[in-house]
Amino acid sequence: MVIDILQTALGAFEGTEFSGLPQCPLCGGPVSGYDTRPKQFAVIREQEEERVIMVKVKRFTCRKCLHLCYADEPFYPGTRVGSPVIDLYITLCRSMPSGRAARMIEAMGICVHRTTWRNYHPENFPDIPAADFFGMNLPFSLLSVSALAASSGEGSSTQGAELLAACGFPSAHRAAPHLAITGKKKECRQEEKNKEEREADHP
Repeated sequence: MVIDILQTALGAFEGTEFSGLPQCPLCGGPVSGYDTRPKQFAVIREQEEERVIMVKVKRFTCRKCLHLCYADEPFYPGTRVGSPVIDLYITLCRSMPSGRAARMIEAMGICVHRTTWRNYHPENFPDIPAADFFGMNLPFSLLSVSALAASSGEGSSTQGAELLAACGFPSAHRAAPHLAITGKKKECRQEEKNKEEREADHP
């Protein structure tokens, strides 16, 4: 049943277009449409085959600062996996080691390369509301999207705005602290690497 819920929720995003952006997220200026780009949202395993779920995200240019920005979308800033999948991973990590959480997600038919999870540390994301579902904690985002898809009926499409609301509007965290933290860590690692190389050249 859990696998059915997860795949129903993720499948609801197939082909959905996200095109809403009230203003530039950097300066608050007015925006103009630029183009629409496909983005991979998730990959799920159905029987023996993998199904790639794609969404469409509109891009805009700010008429004030000329920044190129994406519409409100079902992704956390700086990530390449749909936010409900990340929500599931973070929720599972609350009660088990991260490696086991990754293996459990794989067993549920959600395909994510294991090295990808190394970029998504639970402490660098906002609190993920979750509920007990037959002995397993599942994020509200997945449960809400699954319920929305079920209520829409088979074969009907769900609007992007409805899906965004159901999954907690993750792109609203545009100034998410984990991006700055990750950037600083990378800078520190690069500085350490440069220092080691200099010391090796000049012992």
